Amino acid sequence: MITENERAGIPSTTRLLMALAFAAEKHRHQRRKDAAASPYINHPIAVANTLAVEGRVTDEAILLAACLHDTVEDTQTTFEEIEETFGTEVSSLVRSVTDDKSLEKALRKQLQIEHAAKSSDKAKQIKIADKICNVRDITNSPPQDWSLKRRTEYLDWSQEVVSGCRGVNLGLEQAFDDAIKQAREVLH
Repeated sequence: MITENERAGIPSTTRLLMALAFAAEKHRHQRRKDAAASPYINHPIAVANTLAVEGRVTDEAILLAACLHDTVEDTQTTFEEIEETFGTEVSSLVRSVTDDKSLEKALRKQLQIEHAAKSSDKAKQIKIADKICNVRDITNSPPQDWSLKRRTEYLDWSQEVVSGCRGVNLGLEQAFDDAIKQAREVLH
């Protein structure tokens, strides 16, 4: 366990690398659903990169949480583990963007729409960046078994989620709108 004082003494670039290494270890045996079966870690890296580059986000907690955003949802990681290593704020952000996989998929999707709108501005930015990356992925290298209908439904649902997140980062919102526009052009 790293104490708050010890954590405060670690440079932000080092903490970001720690988060990437943590996520890489947790996701080491996972692959994305795309035809190439890309390493899963590419997704959290893309989300953090989207936040930093397109959203111009420099807030350390947001970037750390972006790297870690799927670890609890998709691995055996606990929120306590994240809190011990990265602190309460990062753990809280990860909790805020984590779906409860014990719930039925349709309910999880509806709850994500409802929860996104009530989330903190920091969590909303992570959610928008996550949707940008997922929309780009299903546009450019979709899962092989996803029909055109399923991909279109994902775009519609993503727009509902992001509509509740607007007003927090114009750069991310524009990137999302551009990704949706491109996806619809490709799919139609």
